[in-house]
Amino acid sequence: MLNIPDYSKLKISVLGDVMLDRYLFGDTERISPEAPVPVINVKKTDERPGGAANVAINLSKLGIQVSLFGIVGEDNEGTILESLIENNNIDCNLKKIKDTSTTIKTRIQSRGQQILRFDKDSSFNQKVLSDDRLSQCLSDIDALIISDYAKGATTNIDEIISSCRDKNILTFVDPKGSSFDKYKYADVLTPNESEFLAVVGSCRTDKELIEKAKKLIKRLDLKALLITRSQKGMLLVSNKNESNFLKTKAQDVFDVTGAGDTVISVFAASYAAGESLVDAAKLANSAAGIVVGRIGVDSVIVEELQNKIHKKRSSGICSLGDITTIVEDYRKSGEKIVMTNGCFDILHAGHIAYLEEAKALGDRLIIAINNDESVSRLKGKKRPINSLEERMKVLNGLISTDWIVPFEEDTPINIIENIKPDILVKGGDYNLSEVVGAKIVNEYGGEVKILSYIEGFSSSNIIEKLKD
Repeated sequence: MLNIPDYSKLKISVLGDVMLDRYLFGDTERISPEAPVPVINVKKTDERPGGAANVAINLSKLGIQVSLFGIVGEDNEGTILESLIENNNIDCNLKKIKDTSTTIKTRIQSRGQQILRFDKDSSFNQKVLSDDRLSQCLSDIDALIISDYAKGATTNIDEIISSCRDKNILTFVDPKGSSFDKYKYADVLTPNESEFLAVVGSCRTDKELIEKAKKLIKRLDLKALLITRSQKGMLLVSNKNESNFLKTKAQDVFDVTGAGDTVISVFAASYAAGESLVDAAKLANSAAGIVVGRIGVDSVIVEELQNKIHKKRSSGICSLGDITTIVEDYRKSGEKIVMTNGCFDILHAGHIAYLEEAKALGDRLIIAINNDESVSRLKGKKRPINSLEERMKVLNGLISTDWIVPFEEDTPINIIENIKPDILVKGGDYNLSEVVGAKIVNEYGGEVKILSYIEGFSSSNIIEKLKD
């Protein structure tokens, strides 16, 4: 049986092209009178680390000690990116270059779809690490991931890979370009199918694809190639002439942005933790299946991966894509779905009573929980006290809880629209007119209920008491 390895003892460095992914979310309700294009009324802006920085965050979310090395411009976007990375418990080592700009990819999203993307690319073409710094970087790590987005941060990649081989450090590369020769002696390359075909030429059959993969492995002295193939899944080919096709599970795909970062992160971490190449690829395939169900670059935590691997459909932490499918299955069995939402920063007796009362209204209870950035926008910069992972773990331990679904927006409207709970509930400190999503639920025939309220219990009150 496939199991999740213990990632907590690993030390992995990430080197490569970092970038800032900026998202503009809004509604599309009319066409511009100036040109036949939609007008987006932007309501929210979100900024996330991308490229090699997203790889580092994926590793950190698995509980791994991570160091990141990259290049940014000496500008506001570079400062924002550095702050976002450091907030994820990553040892951030970004080289700042004057008179240039940080790479930014801006995406405009409306109604769950990407309408437009515009880029501000930079090319640095200089070493991220001096020879002395490189030796120091490689002195105490289990693996190195090189994330090459062809922005110039990996100019001496052949020297870096050779140093890793000399020191018996596992090296994983997400490659770019029309030739992979510079990646010779790496352990594993993880190109997507288009990138692979651009190097080896077209393949008419899967058999031809495998044969060309084997030839490339031999020529570059690799241990394996893991080729991602979008909706077709993955192909793993090893230097032992073994090949494995890993199919992807049919599901709603919201966004493939950053899925490759998640694949190389989980694959490298799992292999470095002692899993076989095949099992590491299976874990990476499952992780990719989680993140493509979300908007934008994202990551997975161990509990989500555990639930995905062992198909714990009856309870646990779920992505929006998974919970939508799960709810459909239980609803077909005649079960009534109840949903509530909140920050649940410091769980107290009021929360417990409220959630037990909510569960008693139906058969299954879904708790939609604000992620850390969302809590900060709603409660202030000093909140949350407990991270999203910690808050979800506590809720997952309650007998009243069936599923927990994290969301990044300020409200759970998107979850409500997808799940369509039979009953939407909020605590007694709310009025019906204040319940987000009440109109939507009433329109499709669901119920909205306000539950009892226990005076004197709130996370804010507990925080104030601790200050005294």
